[in-house]
Amino acid sequence: MEIPDIYGKFDRIGCLTFATVDNGIPQTRIAHLFAFDHEGLYFRTMITKPFYEQLKKTGKVSVCGMFPETSVSHDEQGMPRFKPGYTIRATGDVREISFGVLKEKAASNEMFMLGVKDTEKYPAMTTFCLFRAWGEVYDFDYEMEQRPHKLQRTGFCFGDMRIPFRGVRITDACTGCGKCLERCSFKAIYKDGQRYVIDHGRCDVCGDCYKICPVGAVEIVIEEIQS
Repeated sequence: MEIPDIYGKFDRIGCLTFATVDNGIPQTRIAHLFAFDHEGLYFRTMITKPFYEQLKKTGKVSVCGMFPETSVSHDEQGMPRFKPGYTIRATGDVREISFGVLKEKAASNEMFMLGVKDTEKYPAMTTFCLFRAWGEVYDFDYEMEQRPHKLQRTGFCFGDMRIPFRGVRITDACTGCGKCLERCSFKAIYKDGQRYVIDHGRCDVCGDCYKICPVGAVEIVIEEIQS
C-alpha cells in the first residue's frame, strides 16, 4: 500500500483515535487527517493543547479507526456480530511543519488549503506530518459472507520504517498432528510438507493453536522486524 491508499482508508472513516504518551500514561483524543503527499499524512492541533506538548516531547503518534460501523450488535445466542469492514492503524514519527511550508504545499495541492484557512482563523493552530510509520489494514468478514475466510491483514510502511511482526508461529517442533488446523476457525493454517504453517495474513492471533498444540510447537513472537 502506498500513502494515497493509506490516506484513503483513513479518510473513509473520518474521525479517528490519536494516541500519545504523557509521562508514561497513554492519552487519546478524536481528530482527523486532512491531507497527504509524498512526505506523509497530515493533521492539526493547537499549540495550547496537551496533544501538542506530547507530540513535541515524544515525536510519536498512533492513529486508528474502524469502518463502516463501530457499534456492536448481537446474535440470538448473545454473541457479538460485526458487519464486514476493516480497521486500520498507523504508528510512527511526527514533525511539526511551519505555516509557511503549509502555504507552499497549498499552492500546489488544494487539500492543504483547509489547513491554511483553519490556521488563519485560529492562530494557535499548527500542523504535524506523520512522515515515518508502519501499520496495518485488518479487513474482517467474520460471518464469511463475502469470502471463504474471516480475515485478511495487509501491512504497510513508509518513510524507511519497517513492519514489526507480533503474533504466533509454528516452529520446527511441529509433529504434523493437525490439531491446530482442525481448531483454527480463521482458516489461517495449512500444511507444508510434514508440518503446519500459519498464514499470518489470515491469523487473528486468537491463541487457539497455541493452547491446543500437544507438543508446544506454537511460539509467541513479541516483536520481530520484517524486511
